[in-house]
Amino acid sequence: MRKIIIAFVCVFCLATKNYSQEKLHINTAKSTIKWIGAYTFYFGGHDGFINFKNGHFIKTDNMITGGEFIIDMNSITNTDIKEQEGKDNLINHLKDPDFFDVEKFPLAKLVITKVEYSDDTHARLEADLTMKGITKSINFRAEFNYELKEMTTRFKIDRRAWEVNYTSKFKDGAISDGIGFEVSVKL
Repeated sequence: MRKIIIAFVCVFCLATKNYSQEKLHINTAKSTIKWIGAYTFYFGGHDGFINFKNGHFIKTDNMITGGEFIIDMNSITNTDIKEQEGKDNLINHLKDPDFFDVEKFPLAKLVITKVEYSDDTHARLEADLTMKGITKSINFRAEFNYELKEMTTRFKIDRRAWEVNYTSKFKDGAISDGIGFEVSVKL
């Protein structure tokens, strides 16, 4: 009987170890989200940053397998306009209902639902992105640097899927439907 109990405990411990998960909280002060909005008919556009409010990765058996990140839409900034009045006008415009409607939807959320590794440090991620109360699935490639405790990625979304419907009154001022993001998440 004693051997059966010892065998059961060993199997239970091995099974628990194989499926152990750990929550890795991100360093919001060192993590960045750069946004890039481009014009449709000529080169140029605007860019800036948005801050993470909080977030974490899920690590299972030494591999990132999921995560959840909250984005503070009130933190949106602009980096390409030099004069403060122009910056303030653009930021206020981006917070309006025809863009991100920040008063009504101050937070956005990204939940990683699937990670498929192509090697130890490169993966294709599927995630649910919620903005303006609308959740849509997106996918993108990411690189994990375990030495630096960092994940980096670049991707674009179609803003219309989240009802970011602003249209310029001038054809030559039309903005692209694609919004680009360059993200660095650090632990």
